[in-house]
Formats: sequence, structure tokens, C-alpha cells
Amino acid sequence: MRKIIAALAFASMAFSAAAETMQERTVACFACHGERGQSETENTPSLGGQQAPYALIQLFMFREKLRTFEPMNEMAKPFTDDDLRTFSDFIATLPKPIPPADAGDPARMARGEGLAQQNRCNSCHNTDFSGKENVPRIANQREDYLAKTLSEYKDNSRHGYDGTMADVMGPITKEQIADLAYYVAHFR
Repeated sequence: MRKIIAALAFASMAFSAAAETMQERTVACFACHGERGQSETENTPSLGGQQAPYALIQLFMFREKLRTFEPMNEMAKPFTDDDLRTFSDFIATLPKPIPPADAGDPARMARGEGLAQQNRCNSCHNTDFSGKENVPRIANQREDYLAKTLSEYKDNSRHGYDGTMADVMGPITKEQIADLAYYVAHFR
């Protein structure tokens, strides 16, 4: 499935490089990140609701291979600085993810909330986890993507533009990562 999505993205990339409108240029983005930036693809983040400065930094990091994920590195490779700004500004206009219909398991929500408070997630990411400036919106992000990302920060296989997340994730266990991801994904 992942290879099919990557093939679609690469095929769309050739089309979008010559496209003129933003809607045409974002076909490749939406192939993986979902219609209007609401991902339905495993381990692929929703883009909706992200701040433009955060999106700009991530696109820059992909272009410069400071953050490696081959489909995104290839997609961002031909982007000029102006393209990066245009795409990040566009991403900021996408609607934020909708909270899941169910409020979540009360015990897991309580454990996750405790972890979020203990580790001060609500400081950098805001009390509603909406993010700010260069800090991502994590509220209602895909649970699998959150767990994957938190695990990568913990094992230091994902590097941010500073070491904050690696430091925060150091003492958190695998089980706690699952509860934290669950809580943030179901946050209301």
C-alpha cells in the first residue's frame, strides 16, 4: 500500500511541478495527506491546522534532507524558498482535524492527560494543543502518527531543529507513549 501511495505521489509530482494553480500543485500533497489535509493514511500526518512557520520549517528540513523521509525529500527537492513559503501559507489555511466522534476511554484519557501535564506538553503546544509559530498543532492528529513520532524522538531517530523533544521523551516509557498519543488524538 505504501509503495502505491509513493508511486501516486511521484506521478503527481511530475504533474504538479508544471502546474500553475495551488490546487493543481497540491494534488501530490493530498494523495498522501488526505483531502483538505485530513490524513486517512497510516503514519501520515494531517496537515490541516498547522501554523505556517512550522510547516515552512518542516518543508525546508525535508528539502535540505535535515529530516529524511524519501517521498517528502523528493517532493521538496525542487522547491525554491518562495515555493516553501507558498506551500506553508497554503497549509495554514487548511481546516484543522476534527476530533474523533467518541470521547475516548476515560482511563486512557486520564493517564494521557496526566502525562501531558507532567511533561508540560501544554506549555509549548498550547493548552488546547493547537501549536504556535514553529511548534506543531498536535490536537486530533492521527494517533498512529503521534505514537510513531514520539517514539522516534525518544530513540533519537527523528531530530527536530532543537533537542527539546528528545529531552522530554527520555523518561517516557513505550506504554506511556501509547497513552499520550491516544489522549492528544482524542483531545476535545
